[in-house]
Amino acid sequence: MSTSKTLLGVLLSALLPASAALAAGNDTLIYCSEASPESFNPQIASSGPSFVASSQVLYNRLINFDPVKNTPVPSLATEWEISPDGKTYTFTLREGVKFTSNKFFKPTRDFNADDVIFSVMRQKDPNHPYHKVSGGQYEYFHDVGLDSLIKEVKKIDDRHVQFVLNEPNAAFLADWGMDFASILSAEYADAMLKKGTPENVDNWPIGTGPYALQQYKVDSLIRYVANLNYWDGEVPTKHLIFSITPNVQTRLAKLQTNECQIIPAPAPVQFPVIKNNKDLTLHSVDALNVGYLAFNTEKKPFDQLLVRQALNYAVDKKAIVNAVFMGSGTVAKSPLPPKMLGYDANLKDYDYDPEKAKALLKQAGLEKGFTTDIWSMPVQRPYNPNSRRIAEMIQSDWAKVGVKANIVSYEWGEYLSGMRKGEHSTALFGWMSDNGDPDNFADVLLSCDSVKSGSNVARWCDKGYDDLVKKALLISDPAKRAALYTQAQEIFYQQAPWVTLANGKTFYATRSNVTGYSVSLMGSDFSKAKLN
Repeated sequence: MSTSKTLLGVLLSALLPASAALAAGNDTLIYCSEASPESFNPQIASSGPSFVASSQVLYNRLINFDPVKNTPVPSLATEWEISPDGKTYTFTLREGVKFTSNKFFKPTRDFNADDVIFSVMRQKDPNHPYHKVSGGQYEYFHDVGLDSLIKEVKKIDDRHVQFVLNEPNAAFLADWGMDFASILSAEYADAMLKKGTPENVDNWPIGTGPYALQQYKVDSLIRYVANLNYWDGEVPTKHLIFSITPNVQTRLAKLQTNECQIIPAPAPVQFPVIKNNKDLTLHSVDALNVGYLAFNTEKKPFDQLLVRQALNYAVDKKAIVNAVFMGSGTVAKSPLPPKMLGYDANLKDYDYDPEKAKALLKQAGLEKGFTTDIWSMPVQRPYNPNSRRIAEMIQSDWAKVGVKANIVSYEWGEYLSGMRKGEHSTALFGWMSDNGDPDNFADVLLSCDSVKSGSNVARWCDKGYDDLVKKALLISDPAKRAALYTQAQEIFYQQAPWVTLANGKTFYATRSNVTGYSVSLMGSDFSKAKLN
């Protein structure tokens, strides 16, 4: 556990008295979260649990996504205009939107263009007074290239803000529905800067979302209270509690005993238990995701193409999906999920062929094999519901071709940090779509720029691939974009920076008396959730 996270928990828990044991009434909803948040500012976070605890509860963004079509719809922006050359976006902002308050600050005005500009420029401008606060790492903003793409952000008036781009970008609008694009209060930031406590903006956030932060006890619980002035209608549940419960078995036990009313990511082996309990309901959502094992191509022997290809042939992916996903996933062969623009259904895949794997290792001069590590995720995800089991099956498969793999794992924050720094040899990871655009996978996970930011876990940089992906962003025509992504996927297949594993559905479970809670492309929506 990092020192900063510990201090944050101490600070927040000290501001309110510790309460009695968790109990749910009709005005209280308890969600069993998988992990503690890295931060309550989604601009500087990178994990799913952090986004659920911050952007999806405390904040809003300029746009949202239609839960069925996954297309942009209004949120804090009611409409937008795009110039004919695709380089200027003008957003009309919603009137009458209130920020929440806390013991440090009470807003004196409604949401306006100043808040949008602050939220953008803090991430973009290295000289901005808030840029280095709380570490100053804006991974997502840089991963999608907004630091270099945005030429200027202009306030036309309180209700209109304009973005001028250096070049057209087909994914730009969708980017503003992502978690990192949450809108923070510029007025709060100015007040905390004057007081000499700018970190309060991140530790005790103020947003426009359905809830306000009330208490945080690190690795234990988070308490929220409903925003009584929420612009999108009354929040039916006054109190929302996150009971931080990393263990998947413990989460189900808490759901069964009504200590939690909602749990994310139940394991497939738990599905029958949930389905056979009349007090529980299992929900599934078609998702855009991919799970994979990444080779660190900057480390030997994974800098050799023959080794990466060999270990692809050595993994029995169908057996993994059958054993671990149990009907909740399908074998993946591309970095793009099926049903996404540009997905190549005709792309070749690596068959399970241990003899071919041995031959390639011999050709690479590694006939006697070698020893490596497999990093195994400490959390469950739709694209990887049981990382330890998947790691063990890969370990067994590789042993058959002479490769000895040691399985290691770390606390989730350390795991993410270590991968960003390239400390792994191979690592299990995955991605869930933030905005429904193929660039969110093809570029963020595999571009040369993303090696520097850390989201390219394979640390693989191929100029041919990179050029195709970057060119696809400049084109608005869907068919032409798809053709470029098809070419890029062929290079990905040939170069084998990953073992693609699975595309999984998103599952969650609730008590049967919970209504109004939903999960979509944007994540969890608690704003209409209630107990009946």
